[in-house]
Amino acid sequence: MSSKSEIPEATASARPKVVFVTITEKNATQRIDNFLLSQLKGVPKSKIYRIIRKGEVRINKGRCKPETKLTEGDVVRIPPVISRESKAGEVSVSQNLSDLLSAAVLYEDDSVLVINKPSGLAVHGGSGISLGLIEALRSKYSEHQFLELVHRLDRDTSGCILIAKSRSALKDFHAQFREDRVKKIYHLAVHGSWPRHIKKVDAPLRKNELKSGERIVTVSQDGKPSQTLFRILASQNDFALLEAQPITGRTHQIRVHAAFNGCPIVGDDKYIQDQPVTGQGLDKSRLMLHAYEIRFSLPDSSKKRLIAPYDERFKASLEKMELRYNDL
Repeated sequence: MSSKSEIPEATASARPKVVFVTITEKNATQRIDNFLLSQLKGVPKSKIYRIIRKGEVRINKGRCKPETKLTEGDVVRIPPVISRESKAGEVSVSQNLSDLLSAAVLYEDDSVLVINKPSGLAVHGGSGISLGLIEALRSKYSEHQFLELVHRLDRDTSGCILIAKSRSALKDFHAQFREDRVKKIYHLAVHGSWPRHIKKVDAPLRKNELKSGERIVTVSQDGKPSQTLFRILASQNDFALLEAQPITGRTHQIRVHAAFNGCPIVGDDKYIQDQPVTGQGLDKSRLMLHAYEIRFSLPDSSKKRLIAPYDERFKASLEKMELRYNDL
């Protein structure tokens, strides 16, 4: 008898076969891992990495790495993979999630889709997560042949995220990020009283892996340079609502810089050393970090400024903290 964790046995006729794909201009310069995610819909990212690492994926008959970039004319060997989500490898999106994503659209045109990402939804599947934002959007908007994340947000962070709708748009947005032409502003609620004289935290960050396999970021002199600008929006004795603008873009940067300054983000179990006793039920709060505003240029060079409203849970937690701010 099969265990629950095993993939159901497929019939011989239903088994997927080795596929060879010739790369066209549409996918030129794309990383092989991202290309496979678009081809093997519903397959976890962890499995994608595994078949690359084992040499089952080949480019022009040679082995590759996840970061290997494709060139027009390359022939990619895609091994037979059965998705856990469905026999056809398609992701099933519930009506509730579909409705939630429809309401979360902040802007859409031929080049980009901007979503107010809900807290608790990972940006992509993998590492035990079967369904992420990008898989859900590809299923919901199946008429689009190309949808790719331009950047990322932590699973429990809500707010503005860009989804490119063409290869050329993705390259343009990536160039804007590299050249620091994209401005991102976050709102966060923290424990404690943020010192008014601290307007910038400059502390190098290093990624570490614990024995449990969990990844954590720490302030370390041998880490990568990291700077974040902070501004107080509202405060009282026990809490503060801050605006943060990352100058660099390190993993968990705002979360670590806030904790390093003695004011960890409310609901941040990873970086709160000793859970403050609040008496307001905030020990079960969502992560109070929200990508509030993003400014960027469209491919036609026109400027865009978008603001993502707070969700109801964020508003409710601010009420408990007695923090008043006029969210637009």
